[in-house]
Amino acid sequence: MASSSSEGEERRAWVPLSSRPEFADVTPLPQDDGPSPVVSIAYRNDFRETMDYFRSLYSSRELSPRSLLLTSLAISFNPANYTVWHFRRQVLEALDADLNDELDFTEGVAKGNAKNYQLWHHRRWVAEKLGSDAACGELEFTRKIFCLDAKNYHAWSHRQWVLQALGGWENELEYCAQLLEEDIFNNSAWNQRYFVITKSPLLGGLKAMRDSEVDYAIEAISTNPENESPWRYLRGLYSDENDGWLNDARVPSACLRALKAKRNFKFALSTLLDLLCLGFKPNQEIREAIISLRTSHSGEVGSDSDLAKSICSILERDDPMRANYWTWRSSKLPQAPEV
Repeated sequence: MASSSSEGEERRAWVPLSSRPEFADVTPLPQDDGPSPVVSIAYRNDFRETMDYFRSLYSSRELSPRSLLLTSLAISFNPANYTVWHFRRQVLEALDADLNDELDFTEGVAKGNAKNYQLWHHRRWVAEKLGSDAACGELEFTRKIFCLDAKNYHAWSHRQWVLQALGGWENELEYCAQLLEEDIFNNSAWNQRYFVITKSPLLGGLKAMRDSEVDYAIEAISTNPENESPWRYLRGLYSDENDGWLNDARVPSACLRALKAKRNFKFALSTLLDLLCLGFKPNQEIREAIISLRTSHSGEVGSDSDLAKSICSILERDDPMRANYWTWRSSKLPQAPEV
């Protein structure tokens, strides 16, 4: 990331704007808190002076290099001031400024404010102005952010926008695989992988990618069955096709392997419960694996409805955080017909 140390040094070695010759003709415009403010904010002198001068130039709509400088100073004090960012965009356009320099500026701000909404909105504006030539740089910028915070929502949202608006899909699936190789529990990377296979114009869409992605997800499940992300990813691969979900033998097989291990099986049970509710007919091996997980062996498990209730009972015990949810799911199951 580009360093913002120059901004910090400027603030530490503050030269009052009133002493700077380029602002000699500017009359500061103080903040109007009314005649009797209830609680006056004790602003720092350098902040107060910067904003007084900013208000003066902003009110006169002066779109000049010194206005751009003032926005830089104001942003260094408060990067969340959306009025300052808005005015900065107007100044940049009026000056026909080099927006590549603006990318460097925003990267410096992002170093200490990577979750600032105004920053990301401005960054998108700049990238959109630069067009497709900015795609590679923007993707690299988000990579840098992910090195600091792999789950930064703003960076992921920006990356998805870049791909759809500016391009750069060529290596995105490979990038997702790299992130998941580094951390298979990175749910943001799983989400991005799903975004890529469903949105990329290069891969043919979900149906074209489904078979290989099912294998990918099941391999991840086999290694870490306690990881919820690949289970959800697997379900998402059939979000538009319940029949395919029901008839893909790889899914119950993955569940059975987790059940036989007798640990980290709650997502396998949850998946089987969803399948049963859609009409899945489990074989005897799956039924026995589920029954073996019960603490109480009283009562026979005859119908698939009984089996689903057994799953809910097991999950109430082994997934206490969502025990009430599993109780509710059990209450919504159809009753087994009386014999």
